[in-house]
Amino acid sequence: MKKLSLNRNQIKYLVIAAMLIDHIAWAFVPMNTVLGQIMHFIGRLTGPTMAYFVGEGYCYTRNVGKYQKRLAVFALISWVPFVLFEQGELPFYYAQGEITFHPVQSVIFTLFLGLTAIRLWESGWRKPVKVLGVILLCLISCIGDWAFMDVLGCLFVHVYRDRPKAKWTAFSLTFLLPQILVIVTGCIQGSAVMYFQLGVALVPLMLYFLYNGESGSKKPVHKWFFYIFYPAHLLVLGILKWCILA
Repeated sequence: MKKLSLNRNQIKYLVIAAMLIDHIAWAFVPMNTVLGQIMHFIGRLTGPTMAYFVGEGYCYTRNVGKYQKRLAVFALISWVPFVLFEQGELPFYYAQGEITFHPVQSVIFTLFLGLTAIRLWESGWRKPVKVLGVILLCLISCIGDWAFMDVLGCLFVHVYRDRPKAKWTAFSLTFLLPQILVIVTGCIQGSAVMYFQLGVALVPLMLYFLYNGESGSKKPVHKWFFYIFYPAHLLVLGILKWCILA
């Protein structure tokens, strides 16, 4: 029995708080400060954890199709708030005879692709087709937050669900190796070094030692809170950010 036991709902609320801290830092705290690095370090908990729960949730959800549609709908709903927060503009607009279009997408979009990858893997297609399909989904995810990492993270958690050692190894390396590459590249180029990316290493430790495998309360509020909070907090922070910094 784990000394500190947290269910899925509790961990979700924990990483939602981490996400809020991270986004406040992106909006108002310079990255090259100690405070900025700490806040972003905390924020690295969210993307990988959500990918883990999507990968795990495939086997628990009563209707995978509805789950996938829900992710698709909220990815669309989150598009405007996400672009407003990231770019300070609407996803597309017409001005001075030119059309400006921002295709970038939020993490919900990438999680949607991750669940799609699992459904593809569980389909009746031959394995080479499945592999090519997953590669295509990873390429599409490049416009999304946590690009390709949340796609592969979801998939590996599902594929290796009965092989714990392989699951934790694949899941950890999926997030850790790209972040190490980012840090090394920053050091070589002499640009801002994003040491906070190493925060992803805490996710496997948190899930392995703290997560008890239980879902927690089945009340609808726990299912819908993230979907509603995500675009809402981006919209509020986006408006505040560009009002204050304008």
